Amino acid sequence: MKLLEEMIIKYGKVYPNDVLKIDSFLNHQIDIKLMFEIGKEFKRIFNDCKPDKILTIEASGIGIATAVSTYFDYCPVVFAKKDRALNMFNETYQSKEISYTRGSTKLIEVSREYLSENDNILIIDDFLANGEALNSLLDICRQAKCNVLGCGIVVCKTYQPGLKRIEKLGYRVECLAKIKSMDNGEIYFE
Repeated sequence: MKLLEEMIIKYGKVYPNDVLKIDSFLNHQIDIKLMFEIGKEFKRIFNDCKPDKILTIEASGIGIATAVSTYFDYCPVVFAKKDRALNMFNETYQSKEISYTRGSTKLIEVSREYLSENDNILIIDDFLANGEALNSLLDICRQAKCNVLGCGIVVCKTYQPGLKRIEKLGYRVECLAKIKSMDNGEIYFE
């Protein structure tokens, strides 16, 4: 997606340990026009899919998934929570997510009342690097016996193992911006 790549080049910052910071428009401050262009592009890519629900993970995925939902007849967005709320009882699907940027492991949860067997799910997330967050969401879908229609990722670092790892499991993964390398502060796309 050319607009997204232009935004990454213009506003993205490369930090040590292969960290790409694009929080000025995607996952801290949100460029709303870009969000809806992302939603429109995912609709074009997944036009053959009819999701019952869109699944993401808090917090960065929520805004993106909401924009995508508007192009899929406003289907519900369900997000995995990283911290258990007092009103979330024991009836949840759970999986461990290892965060690359935070250097920590979190238990993510989705209430069993929001995912049902045979739900058609479109997974949407902001980044794919090692594939930990996406693998955790897929694990939750397996537990719930949902049908995963595909996984839409905004930014993928194709030089890290996540994309190949998830595709090897047999899932369709579509990425809007594929970064092949980040060298000396420069970002290169496929």
